[in-house]
Amino acid sequence: MPISQHLITASQQLKNISDSARLDAEVLLAHSLQKNRTWLATWSDKDLTKAEINAFELLLNRRLQGEPIAHITGSREFWSLDLRVSKDTLIPRPETELMVEHILENQPQAAAINLLDLGTGSGAIALALASERPAWNIIATDQSDAALEIARQNAERLKLNNIRFVSGSWFDALKNLDGAAPQFDIIASNPPYIPQQDPHLSQGDVRFEPISALASGDDGLDDIRQICQQANAFLKPSAMLIIEHGFDQKKQMQAIFSQFGYKDIQQIADLSGQPRLSSGIKP
Repeated sequence: MPISQHLITASQQLKNISDSARLDAEVLLAHSLQKNRTWLATWSDKDLTKAEINAFELLLNRRLQGEPIAHITGSREFWSLDLRVSKDTLIPRPETELMVEHILENQPQAAAINLLDLGTGSGAIALALASERPAWNIIATDQSDAALEIARQNAERLKLNNIRFVSGSWFDALKNLDGAAPQFDIIASNPPYIPQQDPHLSQGDVRFEPISALASGDDGLDDIRQICQQANAFLKPSAMLIIEHGFDQKKQMQAIFSQFGYKDIQQIADLSGQPRLSSGIKP
């Protein structure tokens, strides 16, 4: 049976659990063959060996059990960077690229910037910014040592040398720096923001991701409140705090930023028009 038919059959199997069944099938087959998707299209009439079929079916069965594609392949593309991910990290989402875009658009390329990425996970935000602004001084923190090790490995593979990775919960991590923590021009975070009892936490890909990176308190905003309250002490005057949040948390985010004294509050929508980021300026 040729590659084209294997992909059709796998897509049919996956359509009940995935909105991107054909893409999932192609990614899994390409990964099992150690080829890319272009190769699959070029050699679509090629028959697979029994060993190749077995290897593909092992991956396909994992996906049929609901395991995320990124965990099966061990990688996810973000900002055109190939990032390693694991069960210890949140899988980088395309909507988080909006934060990278917004930060780059609002900072001159020649500026010398101190930036803090709180809860870096796989390192997606810090690595994307480091790749675009090699002169910036970036500190990336995470309370999970396992996640931080993945982020360090990603930085080494991508040869990005302007990031320091520090272990610890939110701003407590800065106590583990050698020397005093700098004042920051930007503090960025994609923290947990899902309510702990949200039924979506037991559905789909998120079942396989660390709950500590997803949920925070009864309304999902406990960690965000802590970050907004404590960030003032680490921001330079007129510096920016920017946070990703849920599409239905716009009003709460406006209130939290106002409560802790931030000015010029902006709320930025994603490509689908849903509120995704909130930012504010330290007076």
